[in-house]
Amino acid sequence: MDVRTDFVMPQYNRPDFGQPQFALAPDARWEEAQQDGVAPFDFHSTSMYPEYFKVKGRWLLARPSRMDASVVIKDDGRLAVVENRNIKKGDKVIVGRSEDGSRGIYVHTRGFARHKNEKERFVFRQGRSRETAYSRDYDRLISLLKYERENGGRILWVMGPAFSFDAGARKAMQALVENGYVQCVLAGNALATHDLEGALLHTALGQDIYTQQSMPGGHYNHLDVINRVRASGSIENFIKEYAIDNGIVYACTKHKVPMVLTASIRDDGPLPEVIADCYAGQRAMREQIQQATTVICMATMLHTIATGNMTPSFTLDREGNVRPVYFYTVDADEFVVNKLLDRGSLSATTMVTNVQDFITKLAGGLGLEF
Repeated sequence: MDVRTDFVMPQYNRPDFGQPQFALAPDARWEEAQQDGVAPFDFHSTSMYPEYFKVKGRWLLARPSRMDASVVIKDDGRLAVVENRNIKKGDKVIVGRSEDGSRGIYVHTRGFARHKNEKERFVFRQGRSRETAYSRDYDRLISLLKYERENGGRILWVMGPAFSFDAGARKAMQALVENGYVQCVLAGNALATHDLEGALLHTALGQDIYTQQSMPGGHYNHLDVINRVRASGSIENFIKEYAIDNGIVYACTKHKVPMVLTASIRDDGPLPEVIADCYAGQRAMREQIQQATTVICMATMLHTIATGNMTPSFTLDREGNVRPVYFYTVDADEFVVNKLLDRGSLSATTMVTNVQDFITKLAGGLGLEF
């Protein structure tokens, strides 16, 4: 299989902190939190962009970052990005809402602009719809995924249950896992349940995953699968006991690809590995997101929005250089992908298409057999 890629990583343009506007700026102000879970009322809230704070005369990059959090100066001088609910009494929380560097806080929105005088480009291309031509997007994504695999990137997939309803989509995603294009999966109870149902019974919600024919008593199938997995004690034990040999969950388990499964109010069961505490689930998702270099969200509005809010537009590569985090959202509904139009990242792309078609076309473009 040809794994060559023509992808070129954009160069990051670090701010010149020797300029007078930065050199003469005061240190960022901070105030102590007066109680657990409550920030000072003038707290600075983070964005998805690289943000620098002047502390003891030095401009420091806060990372790993996320939207809508506060910045705490730790006793050793490093910066921690902390959700307000996790602030502790006595924490030194940076305050102030001027972001141009004049008061020790600088939000760098143009780090990957190609030219000094280039207009602001960290926005989505407007008007992405069913009528948009996506051929170039597929080519760029295929090139990016090859680059990530060759260079130790971490590709994180956020998946709705639609994949488990189609035989071809399951095979395509399994091939992506088996060929090193998946380093983590974020999903809910439904994806894992119906994928395991497909593996055991060749149905999803009681319908054959190829013919879509409803099976007699099929509405019991996913409930029976949940019950059997719970009786086995874990997904891994279930796969061994029932000799499961196909599907997304099977491939992730076999290749030790982490799956973070988080609960919703409407879940059946759920499966033993599903995290029921929403904040514990958020923490588990964030731990994986912080390591991601490319994020692909497909056919799940709530997981996509949650992931988008936790994903910065940048990370550090293995040499410590700032690089973009590439963010894709794929859904058949324009409303879902448009919810993230204001992320403001040059590295974010939306695609309005059926995700089963998307994943099979992507796997085929990567030269995978499935």
